[in-house]
Amino acid sequence: MFKLISILLRGRAHDAEQAFADCHAVPLLSQQIRDAAQSIQSARRSVAVAIAQNEQEKGQHATIVARIADLEVRASAALTKGNEGLAREAAEAIAYLEAERDASEKAQAQFTGAIDKLKGIVRASEARLQELQRGERLARATQEAQKLDVVVAGPGFATLDDAEETLARLRLRQSQNELTAAALKDMEGAVRPAGIIEKLANAGFGAPLRSSADDVLARLKSRITPAA
Repeated sequence: MFKLISILLRGRAHDAEQAFADCHAVPLLSQQIRDAAQSIQSARRSVAVAIAQNEQEKGQHATIVARIADLEVRASAALTKGNEGLAREAAEAIAYLEAERDASEKAQAQFTGAIDKLKGIVRASEARLQELQRGERLARATQEAQKLDVVVAGPGFATLDDAEETLARLRLRQSQNELTAAALKDMEGAVRPAGIIEKLANAGFGAPLRSSADDVLARLKSRITPAA
């Protein structure tokens, strides 16, 4: 019995943990992405440090090679002049420097391999991070859209249809009011004598009530035309 109860408790704990993780999946994903981004940044710094150390090693290697070449020239000159003892000392120094040179070349090869490997890991990790960031943005947008669906479907937004109907009635009534006002204006103009005179003038019966563009242009031309 105790074993069954223990299994049941562990099962419920696991279900609760999963439910909690599902409920907070988006903020959990965001934090995991931030942690991954920090790790990638640390990896970038490691690559930069390795590259700097390799460049330093290359500089030391070049110095060693130059010293070997210089010592070989000087040792050959000593041998030429019969100073074998001094030439031997130079030979011992050359042997030591050659060992240093070989170790430096080995270190450079190791640096190069490690740098290439780290660069590949960083590039792959950056691609995965970018994909995760796109997924996070999509997940957030989907979550907000789902929240909106739930809210709109809820009782708090049940009056949206009523509000739309009210707006339609309001627009209809405003349109009717505008049409009524226009009709009243026409009727008022038809009743007033001034309105009848304006209609007759506009129809070409009698002298126009106001100057036209042609009249103004003719008047201006007459002013500038020299008298015969």
